Amino acid sequence: MSENDAETVTDQSLVGHFAVLEDPRDGTKRRHLLIDMVVIAIAGMLCGADGWVQIAQFGREKKAWLDQFLELPGGIPSHDTFGRVFSLLKPQAFEHCFRAWVASIRTVIPGEIIAIDGKTLRRSHDRSKGLAPLHLVSAWASANRIVLGQVATEAKSNEITAIPALLELLALKGCIVTIDAMGCQTKIAEQIVAQGGDYVLALKGNQGTLATEVEEAFIDADARDFANMDSDFFETVERGHGRVETRRYRTLADLSGVPRSALWKAMNMIGMVESIREVDGKCSAETRFFIGSIGTDAQTFARAVRSHWGIENELHWGLDVAFCEDDSRVRETAARENLAVLRHIAMTQLKQDPAKLGIKTKRLKAGWSESYLAELLFQPPKRQDAKATSDGANISNR
Repeated sequence: MSENDAETVTDQSLVGHFAVLEDPRDGTKRRHLLIDMVVIAIAGMLCGADGWVQIAQFGREKKAWLDQFLELPGGIPSHDTFGRVFSLLKPQAFEHCFRAWVASIRTVIPGEIIAIDGKTLRRSHDRSKGLAPLHLVSAWASANRIVLGQVATEAKSNEITAIPALLELLALKGCIVTIDAMGCQTKIAEQIVAQGGDYVLALKGNQGTLATEVEEAFIDADARDFANMDSDFFETVERGHGRVETRRYRTLADLSGVPRSALWKAMNMIGMVESIREVDGKCSAETRFFIGSIGTDAQTFARAVRSHWGIENELHWGLDVAFCEDDSRVRETAARENLAVLRHIAMTQLKQDPAKLGIKTKRLKAGWSESYLAELLFQPPKRQDAKATSDGANISNR
């Protein structure tokens, strides 16, 4: 870090967006500045720390470096102090700063896929207090490769109420929102359209009648070879690692065989995906059905369906593997939510670095290189050339 690093903080820097946080503590009993603690926590998370003990140890090991730009009137806080302060800090306020930072680095891409999905932090429960594991519903911008926001619940079944709350926080104009079957609800579709977005929603048993109508509509159309119908078809074949994956995407605009389509705002298509996997001469097949407001272009439909898995493969899987999220034993309600936001901050910032390194390796690099860590903390991220057509390009087979 250069001697002028403290002057490099800009409005778009990661640290700069958290300077507005209101300190929840009694002003007469503060030994440590809130912004100092937030910076240490973010820096520690970037460098491989996964909990309050490791964050505090990181601070002690890097105190000489931190002294160059933090005031640290009480030195480095203990791990108990980190835990206590982040349990007092309102998750909504911390999340608000996170979203403001994300908005400043996000490139607006017409037609970008925004995937909504939930994840349970398995070891965050406390049975003695009747506290269920934390369940986070997150929004992932696939081309930008950033987390746009998250809402916490205490059960997967609460996703139906959490998704509308999350959508309210997002700018959806011109984007395509994808949600799995749990979020296939008429009010959610209506909200997406009202906010200027389009949707592609998966169908399963929770919309049994609609799912049956859609399936029968495709059976009838196929029997007529889709003749004189507004329909489109797209196929991909991928080979690698000893397997062959064939995916056939079919769209259909004729909703006359889907009476319940009238209940869905702006619904103008149904979609079908046939996935055929061949491994060592053995074949397996799966057919999935969707509804949407995106029209019948099959490549757009394919991009939406494939890109949805980015939230699983790039975000959720990365949080478990690179950040050991499922192993976190932080149980205090606000603290575990704030720690989850810290992980999303680190994951998002490291994803913005165009270096072709894994997240684990980037965390190690941040711990080894103070100049790299300073760049992550204090400089606006290097913008990548994200394009709508790149959605799903790097998503592994699913």
